[in-house]
Amino acid sequence: MKVLVTGATGFVGGNLARKLWEQGHEVMALVRPGSIRAAMEGTGIQSVTGDILDRDSVDRAVQGCEVVFHCAAAYTFWSPDPDAIYRTNVDGTVNVLKAALQAGVSRVVYTSTVSTIGLPDWELSTEETLADPNHLAGHYKKSKYQAELAALDMVSQGLPVIVVNPTTPVGPWDVKPTPTGRMVLDFLLGRIPAYVDTGMNLVDVEDVAEGHILAMERGQPGQRYLLGNRNVSLKEVFDMLADATGLAAPKWRAPYWLVMGAGYVDELVEGRLLKREPRIPLEGLKVSKSPMYVSCQKAITELGQPQSSVEEALQKAINWFRDYGYTKDRAGKIKIPAA
Repeated sequence: MKVLVTGATGFVGGNLARKLWEQGHEVMALVRPGSIRAAMEGTGIQSVTGDILDRDSVDRAVQGCEVVFHCAAAYTFWSPDPDAIYRTNVDGTVNVLKAALQAGVSRVVYTSTVSTIGLPDWELSTEETLADPNHLAGHYKKSKYQAELAALDMVSQGLPVIVVNPTTPVGPWDVKPTPTGRMVLDFLLGRIPAYVDTGMNLVDVEDVAEGHILAMERGQPGQRYLLGNRNVSLKEVFDMLADATGLAAPKWRAPYWLVMGAGYVDELVEGRLLKREPRIPLEGLKVSKSPMYVSCQKAITELGQPQSSVEEALQKAINWFRDYGYTKDRAGKIKIPAA
């Protein structure tokens, strides 16, 4: 089957494109000029130069494809131009979906995020837990919420869209890296002196990739599926990383008010004065204030979503960062593999 993957140079999209190619599909990848293509190296994935903000290039890329996987997104908790996050995540999504509708594809799998799921205090969130748009913290969450609404609205226009909501994936091919991958990398580089009292749902990124394919095969248009695995506290994540590496886990739990104060200072100095990404992005801190614990039973039952070991997923992330030289310069600059 011929499929198009947007975001194939990214974390989830890269793992998905590789898995689709390994399963024998003809994989087309919409790739911006100058993008790092490490996740596509050594495969038969075919790149089509373009950009999700350029509708003509999307139209060309989708021609002849039976299925579209739209994974491309601006996954960041800080940007010198917040409007760019909305253009990529909302306008870009609308471009891809309209192109898919015009081309008459049989299925679209849209990659949303756990951040669009509501987080009640008294029970685990599910796909039926609606988020309050007035309580969404930061531009990433708000933009993905708007994009998901646009994707679901396309179902009424006749486009068979299935939405998948990955939780917190970890594993190989986190080239940029993502905020989660940066957490693992910062641990390896000894840059985490303390932790905060929060938590997440952790999942192997390769299981997330498989969940996308299962959603294509078994998912129902107009439905959301949480692709995740195990709810863990941040302290548990660091303990697992310590067990895997022999490095010391942070022992001091920093009060939230103190971390927020440091975040505001970092935002002022790094973000506003020096115009570079803060080490402690405020948006990420606001997102972490409430543990993001969810139930992924719907995807397990209806799709057959795999539940691989999260300890092994962390080990794969560690190995990949080390193998690709990200941990060699402990003094500072992250080394990104060449395209």
